[in-house]
Order: sequence, then C-alpha cells, then structure tokens
Amino acid sequence: MSCWAREVPADLSTGTNVRRAMNDDDVGGSDLTRIAVLALLGRDGPASRATVARELDLSPATVSQVTKRLIQQGVIEPLYYAPSEGGRPGQLLGLVADAGRAVGVKLAADHLILVDVRLDGLVLATRTESFDALAPDAISRLLSSLEAFLGTGGASLLGVGVCVPGVVARPDVGDVDADVLGWSAMPLGRDLRRAVGVPVLIENDVKAFAVAQRLYGVGRSRRSFVVVTIGRGVGFACVNSGVLERGSHGGAGELGHVVVSNNGPQCACGQRGCVEAYIGADGLVAAGRAAGLLRAGQGLDHLAALADRGEAAARQVFARAGQRLAYAIAPAIAALNPELLLVAGEGTASWQHWDTAFRASLSRRLPSWMRGIPVEIDQWDESSWARGAAAIVLATPFDRNALAGQQRLQVLARLHGGDGSAGPDS
Repeated sequence: MSCWAREVPADLSTGTNVRRAMNDDDVGGSDLTRIAVLALLGRDGPASRATVARELDLSPATVSQVTKRLIQQGVIEPLYYAPSEGGRPGQLLGLVADAGRAVGVKLAADHLILVDVRLDGLVLATRTESFDALAPDAISRLLSSLEAFLGTGGASLLGVGVCVPGVVARPDVGDVDADVLGWSAMPLGRDLRRAVGVPVLIENDVKAFAVAQRLYGVGRSRRSFVVVTIGRGVGFACVNSGVLERGSHGGAGELGHVVVSNNGPQCACGQRGCVEAYIGADGLVAAGRAAGLLRAGQGLDHLAALADRGEAAARQVFARAGQRLAYAIAPAIAALNPELLLVAGEGTASWQHWDTAFRASLSRRLPSWMRGIPVEIDQWDESSWARGAAAIVLATPFDRNALAGQQRLQVLARLHGGDGSAGPDS
C-alpha cells in the first residue's frame, strides 16, 4: 500500500466513527456499486471517473460520490492526469490492491476448493482437497484445511467466505441446511469464527457465484440478471437493480425443488417430482438407464459421450432436460424481466445437447417482447464459485444490503488496519 493510501481519515480511525461512516446515507451505498468500481479498476487498471461512469452505466454524480468515499477509505487513490485531446484532462484513479484480501471456500459433498482473493478479484492462490461432508469429523477436517490455507497468506485478511450447496438464512450467522451434505441447522459460521478468529460469512453457492458475476463477470455492466446452474443439482439466483435477492429466509431461487409431478422420481430433498429430480445429474442418469443407454456402473459421462457421438436417444435425454429447465424458469424470467440469463455449472460441458430445446421452449413460454433475452453460457471453472465466497466478504464494507451483522464493522475495521476481532461467538 502506498504511503498516501495509508493515511486513513480521522473520522474512520475509531470503532465509533467507523459506525458513523457506515451509516452515512451516500449515493451508491444501496447496492454493490462501490465494490463494482473496485473490481473495474482492479481488472482494467487506472481509469478516469468518466470511464468508470461509462463502463458501469452510472451517472457522473454517483461516480463522484462513490470514488470520494473510496478515497477516504484508503482503497483507491488519485494517480495522475491522462493526456487531453482538447478538453480538461481526466484524473486517473487506481486501486490500492493490497488494501484487503479474503479467503473463499467452495464446499461440496466430496471436496472443497480454497482461494485467496485480492480486493480487485485477483486470485492469489488456490487449493483443492478431498472432503467428506458426511464424516463425523467433517467440521474439524474443514477447520484444519482452512487454518493451513490461512497460514500461507499475507497480511490484510478481511475475513473468510464459505459457499455451500444449501440454504443459509443469514450469512452472518451461518447456520446451514443442506440435504446433499446431510446437514440440518449446522452452525458452520459459529464454529469457523471460533476457530479462526476472523469474520466468517456463509452463503448459498449459487448466490455467491452471482455476487462474483456482479463484481467481476458478465453482470458488472448489467443491473439485473439471473444465474441458472445445472449439474448435480439445479440452482437459480437473481441480482435485481444491483442487489442480490435472498428472500425472507435465504431460500430465494430454490426452483430446483419446485414439484412438477406428484408421482415423479425421488429427490434428495425428500420430495418426489422436483425439477432437480428430473434434470439434475442423477435424474439424467436415470433417464439414460430407462432408455436402455446405460448399464450398471455407467454414469453421466458415458451418456454425454454417446450424445457427442450422435446417438439420437442420448441427445433426446438432454433435449428433454433442456425443455424441462426452460419450463421451470420461464415464470421467474417473466416475473423478474432480467437483462441477461447466465447458465453455469458443471453440466454446461454438455450444453450443446440442451441448447436448442432450451431456447425454443423458453421462447414459447415467455411474453413475445421478452423472447430476445440474451442467454450466455459460462465456461465451467469451479474456482469461480470459491471466488464468489470470497466476494461476499470483500463486498461487505460497501454493500448496505449484505446480511453481515456486526461482522460488517469488523471487516471494515480490518480494512483500516485494525484486527476486527470476530469474538468467540459473533
């Protein structure tokens, strides 16, 4: 960090004044605007206020107020003036990139991914390890992996974010309900905070991925978009007017567990006939076996290989899945009217076999004036989900809608050089 950037303003030097600063009702504080500005500067390098306004589709007044606050907080700094072509030269702003970092963890039933992410979204380190969520000592093993990974990083750690395939009512509390992990009201956040002594936020993995897209991906220039994920399960998340939709108890977007047939196949959630039971990985394998395409021991990879080789019946399995997915999400798309639909997840490796049926079915189910919604396919990289977990920490000081509780102040204190101790039970 530069000497200039270390000069924390006097009104941010104490816990009381940190609270006062966070309570200021400034423009851009109602969503992820400030962290999006940080992401832009980190990704594209120094830029003028005019460039920031243009790239993020913000008004000059909003950019002026947002950048003023970020300069006060010591995370961006004025650099120099760009050469002018006749008008007033624009002062370039640059990121104090080492002002903060966060560790993100993507937790799955059989493995976990850990990443160390800088404030601008740059991944400094990554590690993948085996994990058994059903083991009696699962949490202690997770703690061991996390503590070992934390020991490899440098200073300026703002906190730890963990994303899970389940429902989290409040990220700052971090109790997890996840059928695929065999967890019910698991106090993961409390256990991790007690062990590592830094702020810890827990979030659903698809929602965390959507935050990462808002900050660093296709959503950075769009105020409203939805993410649909396919793979072992089916996920859905929405960013509306720059704000992640969570619902009243963190369950917004659980379209995969909407029942579409009372007599359908058994789902991992305990119900029958859920969307996920038909088009999740297990549902596709079951359909492949019913069609006589798969023998015992053969799974989704074999079904995809058959489709790749032109096997009509295998392609039909994926086409039906694409149709069902479109039918499931069309009402949500019509209700939300997003600018973009992003399809992600490990299942996108076979998306070419879903695509035609999905687009045609979605178009038929939407109002005519919505049928042109852009559909983009994410290139699957599971570390992006872990980066999303880190992003929920990195966004916390700047996002008034984040459910971070007292940890928001602790993260902010760490951003300004304090230890921001999470306390034993915070």
